[in-house]
Amino acid sequence: MHDTNNLPVEVRPDRTLRVKIIDACGLACSFCHNEGTPVVTDNGGRAAGEFTGTPGRSGRVSIYLKSNGAGFLPARIPADSDFALALAAVRGSLPTNEVHFTGGEPTLHPELPGLIRIARRLGLTVGLTSNGENGAAVLPEAAAAGLDRINLSVFGTTPEELAAVQGPRLASPKLAARKLDALAKTIESARTYGIKVSANIVIPNDDHVERVLRIIERHGRSVVVRMLVSLEDDGASLAAMQEVVDHLDAVPVRRIVTAGASDQRVRYRLPDGRTLYAKSIRPVRLPETCAECKFTRSDDCQEGYYGVRMYRATGGPFMVGVCIQRMDLCLPLGEFIMSQRCREVAAFRDDEAARLTKLYAARTPSPQHRA
Repeated sequence: MHDTNNLPVEVRPDRTLRVKIIDACGLACSFCHNEGTPVVTDNGGRAAGEFTGTPGRSGRVSIYLKSNGAGFLPARIPADSDFALALAAVRGSLPTNEVHFTGGEPTLHPELPGLIRIARRLGLTVGLTSNGENGAAVLPEAAAAGLDRINLSVFGTTPEELAAVQGPRLASPKLAARKLDALAKTIESARTYGIKVSANIVIPNDDHVERVLRIIERHGRSVVVRMLVSLEDDGASLAAMQEVVDHLDAVPVRRIVTAGASDQRVRYRLPDGRTLYAKSIRPVRLPETCAECKFTRSDDCQEGYYGVRMYRATGGPFMVGVCIQRMDLCLPLGEFIMSQRCREVAAFRDDEAARLTKLYAARTPSPQHRA
């Protein structure tokens, strides 16, 4: 086992805003957090306090909804002046250089290129997370609009593997085969149109090691593979990631830490020169907001403070949140930018960037060596 504690460290300040642009999705993954929000199809007509995160007509779940206090249904965000003003308002109150679109499934949004163009006009880099089910249809125009990168969530290499992590309504190998074919076409389209592609693989435990190795073998030559720790069992998940690394004889190259958020990753080099990342969660908390939270214990707070998220409430304002396990902390955009919480996030970002940069100064690689 390689020691990663003494690697060169690159500190990257958090400057990203995640935006949930749509709730619809063509998969029903059993571990989905759905950005902390209720599944709209299953909760239409219900009031806050009555939302359910268990499978309904859609077959989808929202794993934190039982206890996270979500108070609104997420609306699909139109590519209009309201969205442009909302992005500008966040950027004006928090230094922001990237917007990352999430869902649901962002490639199902009928105005995705328009949303990208709005963000680009504001000087923001644009990325999105996708399961690949509709990418081939929309990526050519999305690339022309300025999409920089796409993170593909990959759950299996065979129809049986993908079907195994779906809710009962969608647990069909025949349907899964079509989804895998769509994923392959999405990867091909992204590469053709110059969009940077990474494949994100959540590894719950060592039962999934063989699956991950097959994904790396199948997709690792065309995309950058990133192993992600499971939020629900990080100990077994980290051990499984190490098993993958050892099997591949991967050599750790550097550690990348996001200052002001819980994200961290180790970059590995495979014997054939390919790159592999192992992503985990740092125990990061906002000093005031998280101080007295009921999920403050490490085994309760699974994601830590991961960054700022923006939503649009159905029939209501844009909302800004700082935790998918505490959706009760969401504030209307206007309130957020004037709040102590916004100032707390800004100060925390700056303080962590300065502290970590100083801490790792002797081990931080020079710019020409960064990836």
